[in-house]
Amino acid sequence: QVKLLQSGGGLVQPGDQLTLSCRAQHLTLTFSPVAWFRQAPEKEREFVAAVGGRDENTAYTDSAKGRFTISREHAKNTVFLQMNDLNPADTAVYYCAASRTYVPNYVTNQSFYDIWGQGTQVAVSS
Repeated sequence: QVKLLQSGGGLVQPGDQLTLSCRAQHLTLTFSPVAWFRQAPEKEREFVAAVGGRDENTAYTDSAKGRFTISREHAKNTVFLQMNDLNPADTAVYYCAASRTYVPNYVTNQSFYDIWGQGTQVAVSS
């Protein structure tokens, strides 16, 4: 069964950093478009970052630009989301998502992705 296994969430203080991991089972992420989304309490799930089938094609939501970095480590079949300078507005459940449809560019639309991780909680509070 194809799965995305997430890890790395937790409770941190404003200004801290976290790195989320998304490891695939029975799916090679090497050329898969992958994205991170998040859902805050009582809000809809929103796009955070994406990487296309080609590693150099990445995109970020405005609030994440300059603070978050999406990257892929092929040897570990894992995509990471490094988050720096976290603030309370980043508090949410974060989901990684992958697609078995190859496209070279990034995709920000949730409906494109057919495999989802279990979600991991990120809480930023002083």
